[in-house]
Amino acid sequence: MMVVLLGLGSCKPEEPIVPTTNTELVGTLTENKTLTADKVWTLKGYVYVPEGITLTIEAGTKVVSDVTEKGALCVERGGKIYANGTADQPIVLTSGQSSPKPGDWGGLIILGNAPTNKPNPTIEGGVGRPYGGVDESDNSGVLKYVRVEYAGIAAFPGSEINAFTFGGVGKGTVVDYCESYYANDDAFEFFGGNVNCSHLVAVGTADDDYDFDFGYVGTIKFAISKRDPLFVDMADAGNGIECDNDGTGSLVTPITNPKLNNFTLIGPNDPSSLPNHNLAMRWRRGTNFTVQYSIFYGYMKGGFSIESDPTAQSFINGSSTMFNNYISSVDTINLVKTNSTLLSKDAMLTKVKSQGTVVTSSQIKPFDENFQTNSIVVNGQWGAIPSGSSNWTLGWTRFKKIF
Repeated sequence: MMVVLLGLGSCKPEEPIVPTTNTELVGTLTENKTLTADKVWTLKGYVYVPEGITLTIEAGTKVVSDVTEKGALCVERGGKIYANGTADQPIVLTSGQSSPKPGDWGGLIILGNAPTNKPNPTIEGGVGRPYGGVDESDNSGVLKYVRVEYAGIAAFPGSEINAFTFGGVGKGTVVDYCESYYANDDAFEFFGGNVNCSHLVAVGTADDDYDFDFGYVGTIKFAISKRDPLFVDMADAGNGIECDNDGTGSLVTPITNPKLNNFTLIGPNDPSSLPNHNLAMRWRRGTNFTVQYSIFYGYMKGGFSIESDPTAQSFINGSSTMFNNYISSVDTINLVKTNSTLLSKDAMLTKVKSQGTVVTSSQIKPFDENFQTNSIVVNGQWGAIPSGSSNWTLGWTRFKKIF
């Protein structure tokens, strides 16, 4: 991956927690472990939580990567993590560098026993651990008020670790109030599984904000992303959402079918942004999808793309839907796009409008500076922070660029 950084900001970072000592985590844990908030914990290389072991992380705890032996934290199948932060005391996993930048370390990987559509899969990013199984209710623990910063180290070209990676994670797992901040690959990627998530935030992602593969069938409610015009993966195309059934476009089951409710995804909205900023939504390779009550604004090359005949067929027959959304993009010619032989661009536009979705070239922002939906522009109950509701991002998230 080649990423370009321009226009470095001068904002000061948030005031850090100042724990008293520094403790290293190395290799595979052999007993249950609690990371307390009175210490800075360092990941020295890849650290694994194996089957039968529980890692507990207290609210307010800071975990950093070693600057030489760059770290990642991987919870394996049968292992558990209980990371229960709060809005006032989030858990932060971040770079150990004094001047941090995207790709300084690996990221957080959770692997479970829930179904995937790929036989005997192992997770990417140089980790190589297996994931997936037959237990839809599998429980890998709790992630609540967790922020992952500057993740995305490349094990080798094309195989990076995401900020949050979920492989075959089951619906018994709790994922709520989690943020990816300046990931060098994807912010959140789901390889199969059916874990349900809510209150997710992706800021300054190089590649895709939300990526779904290999039979993921969960529901995500209330999610935000905000792209940085001057930061993107220059070897790929950065999308708000990218979704595939598998790498070849086969119809192996379970068919990838994320159900996405109340998203607010904000593109660069800047003609001078770097060229690899791409689409709000990219549905391809046989996937299904359900999107409703969401807002997509300011993407450079289009709002909504269908890129294979099987994906188009699922949209035509109603297996995939786009009910009650707002879509605009900088490229007003390609608000919707398709390369399918089954679905013309005009037919696609007619169908999506029939489902109550607004497709417009208007550049009026449908939200305010706090991401709350502007009910004058769009239905006030759409988007990640509906009109009149409280701002759930306050206190634990980071939006300003500080490197």
